[in-house]
Amino acid sequence: MKYQVGDEIIVLHSNEEGRVIEIMNDKMVMIEVRGVKFPAYMDQIDFPYFKRFTEKKLFTEKKKEKQFIDTVPKEKPQPNKIKVADGVWLSVIPKFSLDEFNDEVVDLLKLYLVNSTNTAYHFEYDQQFLNNSAFAIKNEILPFHDFYLHDIDFEKINDSPSFHFEFSLLTPNKKKAPHFETSIKIKPKQIFKQIEELKDNNQPTFSYKLFDIYPDNIEPEKFELTGLAAKGFKIYEANKIQQNLEPARTLIDLHIEKLIDNSQRMTNLEILAIQLSEFEKWYHLAVAHRQASLVVIHGVGTGKLRDEIHDVLKVRKEVKTFINQYNPRFGYGATEIFFQY
Repeated sequence: MKYQVGDEIIVLHSNEEGRVIEIMNDKMVMIEVRGVKFPAYMDQIDFPYFKRFTEKKLFTEKKKEKQFIDTVPKEKPQPNKIKVADGVWLSVIPKFSLDEFNDEVVDLLKLYLVNSTNTAYHFEYDQQFLNNSAFAIKNEILPFHDFYLHDIDFEKINDSPSFHFEFSLLTPNKKKAPHFETSIKIKPKQIFKQIEELKDNNQPTFSYKLFDIYPDNIEPEKFELTGLAAKGFKIYEANKIQQNLEPARTLIDLHIEKLIDNSQRMTNLEILAIQLSEFEKWYHLAVAHRQASLVVIHGVGTGKLRDEIHDVLKVRKEVKTFINQYNPRFGYGATEIFFQY
């Protein structure tokens, strides 16, 4: 092996010096340059000693002319290298090895969170297989830094991996959203294709963009209500709505003589409509006041009113259960409803 962990190296295309921090396989190493870690092929780096030797000035016997301080030219300030914001990414580095037939195979995938923005974030990460959590972590990532997340065994790729992130600003900003969620779900076929393209293009990694720019805070739409109030409509604050509701009841009697004075000329259908309307009123008030239960007296009769009420209760999400059983006060003519919230 040409390189060992700790060896000093130089990146050929940029002439930047660094060191080897991990041997990934027989073709790739993980290097660190100025505090930034990234993978590189071995033919993209070299030892720095030849460069250092050739850059040294050769000794000559020619006597240098004496220079005075006011004749020495001032060194021009070097502009800082500008880092271009390019969003936040999930970066995947395949780690290769040779099988018994000397063919290159992928053992595992190394996952990194790459922050190519000038903003620091808190993040929560959850990686799942078949919608079941396999790895989770909470941490923070600084501007223009990368963060090693974890490794995935390559054989697990067939279990449809998904990657879920929730970001928030390390330094809160009222103009920015309090949090931002994003997810990536990768099909096995897609990963296999990207690895083949990566090998063909001699690239060390492939990436998925999570977002370009952290989103702004969206102000809730405000409705102008003064006009409605001027027209006689009652306007209540949502958090005080319960204070303005009609008091609820724990027991209601739907016998028609309890509801109206004269029902002799009404048809059975008209009577049933009035009874159901009264039931709906007290049912919704009970829910609005978050009552635990409500007793509805519907009588025995033909059972039509009872059946109509039971059909309604079967589809109401607030209803935990209801019982129509013998009661010393009402016989079988009442149903007790129990609510859930």
